[in-house]
Amino acid sequence: MIRSLSLPNTVTVDESPLAVAPAQPSVATTLIADDHEVVRTGLRSMLEKIGGTEVVAEASDGRTAVRLARELTPDLIIVDIMLPLLNGIETTRHIIADNPDARVIVCSSDHKQVFVEESIKAGARGYLLKSSASVELAVAVRAVLRREVYLSPKAAEMIVDKYIRNTPAGTASMSNLSQREREVLQLVAGGMSNKQIGVELNLSVRTVEAHRTQLMEKLHIRSVAELTKYAIREGITTLDL
Repeated sequence: MIRSLSLPNTVTVDESPLAVAPAQPSVATTLIADDHEVVRTGLRSMLEKIGGTEVVAEASDGRTAVRLARELTPDLIIVDIMLPLLNGIETTRHIIADNPDARVIVCSSDHKQVFVEESIKAGARGYLLKSSASVELAVAVRAVLRREVYLSPKAAEMIVDKYIRNTPAGTASMSNLSQREREVLQLVAGGMSNKQIGVELNLSVRTVEAHRTQLMEKLHIRSVAELTKYAIREGITTLDL
C-alpha cells in the first residue's frame, strides 16, 4: 500500500516564496555487516542507487555489528550469515533482543534450509542470496521497511518444499541449545581453545568447559571433530573462517 504524505499547512499569497516547503520523505538508517570489504562496498553502492536509505555504519564481525546496532539503533540491518566471532543468525538474535523493532535482512552465499529457517526464527525479516542481490535487494529492502517478510524465491521454494514433503526434524536440534551454548559452539568449531573462548566471551575457563560439555551432551556428540562437522552442517560456522 502506498501511503499518502500529508503536507504541512502553507501560506498561499500569490505563490509567494514564503510558502512552506513540502515535508521530505524519511530515510531509513542502515547498518551493513559483512567480513568482506568488497561486499560491504557493493551493498552500499546498491543501496545508494535504490534511495530511501542511508548507511550509517559498517561492521566486519558479528560482535561489532551487535554493538553498533545497540548504539545507533538503525532502521535496517543487512547481515552476512557467515560473520566471524558471531555468525549472522546469532547476530540477528542479539540485535532483535536489544531492539525488537529492528528490521534485519540476512544475506547468504548459500540457501540451505537450515540457514533460512534459523534466520527467520532469530527475527530476520528477510533472507537474500548474494548471487541475486543486484536484482532482489531493492525489492527486499522495500518489503522489509514496510514490515513485510521477504524471502529469496529459491529460499521460499525450499521452505514450501519442506512442508509439502513433511520432512522430519533431525534428532540433534539447535533449538535445544541456549544462546550461550550456540556461541560457544561456533567458537569451538572455529578452533578456539577454552581459554581463548573465555577471553572472547568474558567467562572463566571452568564455565566455558561446562557449556562445552553440556552442549555436547545435548547434541549427543563426543568429539570436537564431530562438533565441528555439526556446526558446519547446521550453518553455525564454515571452513573458510
